[in-house]
Amino acid sequence: MDLPEHSVPKNILILFAHPMIHRSNVNRALVHAASQLDNVTVHDLYAAYPDFYIDVKYEQELLIEHDVIIFQHPFYWYSSPPMLKMWQDLVLQYGFAYGSEGTALKNKEFMSVITAGASKSTYESDGINRYTIDELLRPTEQMAYFTGMHYLPPHVIYGTHRIRARDIILSVKAYRQLLTRLRDEPIHHEEKQHTDIWAALLSLLTGQRND
Repeated sequence: MDLPEHSVPKNILILFAHPMIHRSNVNRALVHAASQLDNVTVHDLYAAYPDFYIDVKYEQELLIEHDVIIFQHPFYWYSSPPMLKMWQDLVLQYGFAYGSEGTALKNKEFMSVITAGASKSTYESDGINRYTIDELLRPTEQMAYFTGMHYLPPHVIYGTHRIRARDIILSVKAYRQLLTRLRDEPIHHEEKQHTDIWAALLSLLTGQRND
């Protein structure tokens, strides 16, 4: 893709949290593909901190160095694995991520990339999970808002418990395209227009609606 002369590729940080990555064909494929892209840093939190002792200063420096922050994880009990929650509790400190002087994350882009074992139809008001993933991610959305980041609709890969090899390949391709666009193209944040455009983009890339 030829970029406009004034456009500078953004740096993307993927904070990846999966306690059993050896059992995840989908997430392993996604992070491998992401790690091959320029300006994309894949930071595996469970690999970096097997003792759960998080280096807060290092994590804060990583955040400062990147323009787009992605939480990538399986959707465990309607939330993230515990390492990512601990990361939020320790790293997003007053005076760094929020408060009158806590502006380190202001105007960065934020997105969740979620893998869910069940189908999308289960995440509806009349499905077994009763709520959409958008609704269940409200605390994460509020975290982004509270720290001054621009919240992007989540990218969700459903049905991973029964996913076929062909669909994994398609998911990897879609993820690479999504990261490339996040890296290379400006995003306009007029709220309604932005949401509609982004939903259409995700639908185009994944072949399913993510709203």
